[in-house]
Amino acid sequence: TLGKEGMLHIEGDSQFALPTQAKQTFDVTGAGDTVLATLSLAWAAGFDLNEACIAANSAAGIVVGKMGCVPCEFDELLAALRS
Repeated sequence: TLGKEGMLHIEGDSQFALPTQAKQTFDVTGAGDTVLATLSLAWAAGFDLNEACIAANSAAGIVVGKMGCVPCEFDELLAALRS
């Protein structure tokens, strides 16, 4: 992760950069944990690694827009990925 700069996935000679998805940041508590959990779940569910990064980045953007250490609800993530 690159903090407020988003994420970068490097595999071999290729790079896949994702800008941050946060509309407004209130609290970054748990953002890294959210990235790891969402990335792991998405990859285990069959997403390719770039798709898993997109999901993880979106989930982190959702949780930093809330106060405290809060979960990213599935419906929130689904709506973010659809938009």
